[in-house]
Amino acid sequence: MENKSEIRNYYPLSYKIKLALWLLRTKIFYSRASLIRFPFDIRSRRFIDLGKGLKIGTNARLEAFSLDGKTKTLIFGNNVQANDYIHITAMLQVKIGNNVLMASKIYISDCTHGFYGEHSTSPDIPPVQRPYDIAPVTIGNNVWIGEGVCILPGTVIGNGCIIGANAVLKGTFEDNTIIVGVPAKAVKKYNTVTEKWERIKEN
Repeated sequence: MENKSEIRNYYPLSYKIKLALWLLRTKIFYSRASLIRFPFDIRSRRFIDLGKGLKIGTNARLEAFSLDGKTKTLIFGNNVQANDYIHITAMLQVKIGNNVLMASKIYISDCTHGFYGEHSTSPDIPPVQRPYDIAPVTIGNNVWIGEGVCILPGTVIGNGCIIGANAVLKGTFEDNTIIVGVPAKAVKKYNTVTEKWERIKEN
């Protein structure tokens, strides 16, 4: 197995120049971040805490709203890394832990248009006019989120979880589990005694 410390990215000169410009712009406008790759769409910045050491890819879209007009609702932990085209919306609270790693094209939101459970919204109402269903989202520390994942309102993801590509999550997921599918479910859990990922037996 190749040691990660021996893996290096090799960029052409033109990309190195672009990186240098991104880094300069990051330090001017987002001094606590490590590297922001522009373009970067951030809406209502006053309600967003980017944490320390954030690395984020191009075309990221972060938007936050605050029901009381003062509380930060999108909160990043330290040393979060995210790739291109992620979209995160926070209205009540989206909290992302430390050392979270995200692939590309990920959607995370604590709100959605309409109610589709016991108290349902009529499909005759245009989606943009439907009342918001709002529930906080929490993502633990050391979580690895794969390509194309969708994390819906009310989801709680424990520490150390791995989320497979294109999974759609809603609900609560325990620490140290591998989560896959649509709708997503935990399929493996890390055994701290055997130090192995073991399949979860279905009831």
